[in-house]
Amino acid sequence: MDKALFEFCLRMGDNTLILGHRVSEWCGHAPVVEEDIALANTALDLIGQTQLWLGLAGEIEGKGRDADALAFRRDAWEMRSVLLVEQPNGDFGQTLMRQYLFDQWQALMLAALEESAEPRIAAIARKARKEVAYHLERSRGTVVGLGDGTEESHARMQAALDRLYPYVGELFSDDAIDSALAERGIAPLPSSLRPDYDAALAETMAEATLSLPENRWSHSGGRDGSRHSEHLGHILAEMQWLQRAYPDATW
Repeated sequence: MDKALFEFCLRMGDNTLILGHRVSEWCGHAPVVEEDIALANTALDLIGQTQLWLGLAGEIEGKGRDADALAFRRDAWEMRSVLLVEQPNGDFGQTLMRQYLFDQWQALMLAALEESAEPRIAAIARKARKEVAYHLERSRGTVVGLGDGTEESHARMQAALDRLYPYVGELFSDDAIDSALAERGIAPLPSSLRPDYDAALAETMAEATLSLPENRWSHSGGRDGSRHSEHLGHILAEMQWLQRAYPDATW
């Protein structure tokens, strides 16, 4: 088994799995109907991407586990999602700030992965990038609109940025898996994406009249499974209970 490639696919798939579940929690609860539908569509896109990444992970592993098995039959310490996507929805502003911070990273990562030396990775990136372009356009526009909106919306968006920014750094941390894949031309070093990300983030926040925190210290541990937030266990309990209660059940 190609361990590094397997772990990379888990990282990409777990990010979209957990964020997709988080966003789906808004279904039926969004502030207006249009946003309810838009959030539901975003969640569906993310879950669709999860099927591609975890499906490939199962293929690489070669142990008969498909995307469903990897999604519903792993425990928290086996997950590889970054801590950012595990964070609670909070208010609408916090949800869209989290989405933007992730979308901006994902857009850059997928653009790089389109040039991957691994054809299966490049194919997934080409398909997902079209969806993410829409996600980014929408989340960025909402962050700008609310940040540069009323006094109340501005305060909420600044609070959301202050709370979530300490989770951004983990998206750009390099480890031995990243180095191995970069050497093979399969995936970029996450750190190589940081300059473009910071430039895009600075431009967006300036337009939104929001101030980026000066402290760049970041939480970490999600990408390698060594330390997840307390929220992940609750997410998995809700997401996995049917498969755990009725293994291999079919409709």
